[in-house]
Amino acid sequence: MGVFVFDDEYVSTVAPPKLYKALAKDADEIVPKVIKEAQGVEIIEGNGGPGTIKKLSILEDGKTNYVLHKLDAVDEANFGYNYSLVGGPGLHESLEKVAFETIILAGSDGGSIVKISVKYHTKGDAALSDAIPDESKIKGTGLFKAIGGYVLANPDY
Repeated sequence: MGVFVFDDEYVSTVAPPKLYKALAKDADEIVPKVIKEAQGVEIIEGNGGPGTIKKLSILEDGKTNYVLHKLDAVDEANFGYNYSLVGGPGLHESLEKVAFETIILAGSDGGSIVKISVKYHTKGDAALSDAIPDESKIKGTGLFKAIGGYVLANPDY
């Protein structure tokens, strides 16, 4: 198995506690509201804490697909959360899993800096196509912007 690591950073005007709540705690309810392709999120196994596996159903090319997310760790005190994509037809066939390590830091003017490390674990000796992390970055940026936009559009959130 090969492991390919990419680090990225997103900036938001939303304060860290609010952004953490939206991304780590309430994403199951927010994502289907802000991402038109997202059909819903359901818990397959676990109680919502580390080890929980969730199924995210997505409409792609006119058919419903899904990917399984496993919550690996939660660090509420430091606004950190880690999860992995571990299965489903939405996970690229060359990948065993994709692990995300996320931390939200205080940014300028009361906003946030989201630091994320993505580890792509390929099956066997498979190489990682450049298209996979490029596509993931586009989707990740869209997700962060959509959730941040939701929080900003709902001041009572």
